[in-house]
Amino acid sequence: MELCSVASIISLGSLAIQRKYLPKLLGFTPSSLKRFCEDVHQPLTETIVGTSPELPQDILMDIFSTLEIPDLIRAGAVCPSWHSACTSLLSLGQYKLAQTPCLLYTSESAGDSSAYLYSLSEKRSYKLTLPEPPIRTRCFIGSSHGWLVTVDERSEMHLLNPITSEQIALPSVITIEQVKPIFDEYSTLHKYELSWYTGTRAGYSSPSIFALDKLRDQLHYKAFVFPDTSTGSYIVVLIHKPMRQLSFARVGDDKWTWLPPHEGYDDCTYKDGLLYAVTGTGELHAFDFSSGPVVTVEMIIRMRNMYDCGHMYIVQAPWGDLLLIWRLLEDHDLEPEPGAPVFWNTTRYKIYEFDPSGSKLKEINKLRDHLLFLGHNQSLCLSADEYPSLKANRAYFTDDSFLWTTGLKNNHRDMGILNLDDNSKEEFVSPQLCSNFPAPIWVTPDLRKMNAAS
Repeated sequence: MELCSVASIISLGSLAIQRKYLPKLLGFTPSSLKRFCEDVHQPLTETIVGTSPELPQDILMDIFSTLEIPDLIRAGAVCPSWHSACTSLLSLGQYKLAQTPCLLYTSESAGDSSAYLYSLSEKRSYKLTLPEPPIRTRCFIGSSHGWLVTVDERSEMHLLNPITSEQIALPSVITIEQVKPIFDEYSTLHKYELSWYTGTRAGYSSPSIFALDKLRDQLHYKAFVFPDTSTGSYIVVLIHKPMRQLSFARVGDDKWTWLPPHEGYDDCTYKDGLLYAVTGTGELHAFDFSSGPVVTVEMIIRMRNMYDCGHMYIVQAPWGDLLLIWRLLEDHDLEPEPGAPVFWNTTRYKIYEFDPSGSKLKEINKLRDHLLFLGHNQSLCLSADEYPSLKANRAYFTDDSFLWTTGLKNNHRDMGILNLDDNSKEEFVSPQLCSNFPAPIWVTPDLRKMNAAS
């Protein structure tokens, strides 16, 4: 009977990484595994205080199901019995632990094909070597369920799981309603034509022509990945210019489907077959994807007393309601004196609680034992009790301004942790560590593969 050390069983957080086991554990190749292990803090040396018979596999699986992904990977590398327990846990679909969101960012020192994942629970960064095209050349426009939505230098979009390196191409940008391809004399894609019409108005100017790498600066705003219960796969929703309209595509589709006539959207969430989308003026719309091939839309509520400078979010609260959140940027200068930088800083949030069943809206002053993750990620509201490394009644936010992320690429990023009690702010990572472009984004790690065949 194989023996494992007692110290190993107790100290899962300091397990040594033995790379020969990990490719089999998660289906990684040795090279893709290496990129996940590079540049992490050196593992602590294990102290063997004696041995005991191995624990039964079902008990090991129960223990490992409580570990976040980095510790789970380390656990599977300790010895064959632990490796077997981790493999079974994953293959049987029993690993469902909610992961603490991490900050994905790039750094010039890491090279063009690598990014860092900063763990809030461990307060350390992991270097990830990611597939082509180079990650530092892409825009980050969304993050949901472990998937990053990126836009490359040809303005094409991909889904990328930064943990597993799985990557899926989304339908071509030329299938978006307002985009047409322009080919040169050799029938090679040369430029794009972007029309400025919406579902309610004709174009306010003639179509514009953009180089392949410039369209993304004008078109892409924010993207979301939601589980599609009708197919068992995923649906991707895109907010795009002109006028922040909506289009969507199911994974495996060959084109984007336009959702007119409304515009001006800031954020989306998906619940019980309904896509909820909130506009910058406080209108909440519900799109019904469960009624067959035709998607219907209904306006649910229109808020009052909107603010001059800010951004709207919609968040599913753990207790069942929706939260409508207004991000206020009262410290800003968009037209500075010559030589001075443009800047804006988040100063506070206004939070409204909405009950979809009763269509009631009320302002709340605090989240008590809950917290927010806001930015270009799918907006999240989490329980501090379930995430002990996070602080209650806080907003963890990153910069998601369209102006900042695609226009002023070299300016500093407006990100931090805001205390909803007194609006004080603190840093969660030094700004000097992060490149300003692509803008850092929250990602919730996930090991599950996407069913793209559905």
